[in-house]
Amino acid sequence: MALMITAECINCGACEPECPNNAIYNANEEWAFADGTTVKGQIEYHGHMVDAQQKFSALSDSIYFIVPEKCTECEGFHEEPQCVSVCPVDCCVDDPERRESKEALMARKDLLHP
Repeated sequence: MALMITAECINCGACEPECPNNAIYNANEEWAFADGTTVKGQIEYHGHMVDAQQKFSALSDSIYFIVPEKCTECEGFHEEPQCVSVCPVDCCVDDPERRESKEALMARKDLLHP
């Protein structure tokens, strides 16, 4: 499953540099699949092919956010999600709307880092 950041976030930014997929962004920050990954060219997003460099709107205007399509829970990189381990207020949590298997997370990792 992907992780999410709850409203308890204090915007300390400790989580952002820890993410191996650059899936964590500051409030109001645009994001792209290519940010911090090695993916190039076209990638599927919500049923459409988009350029990996294409910028998308921020998912939050008040707190840091995790792009679920880039989150792998650090599978293939670390034993545990790094954002969870460094968050001082425990606001990086499982997203109950996005239950995914380890295999799906590893496939995403391989997609983002071919």
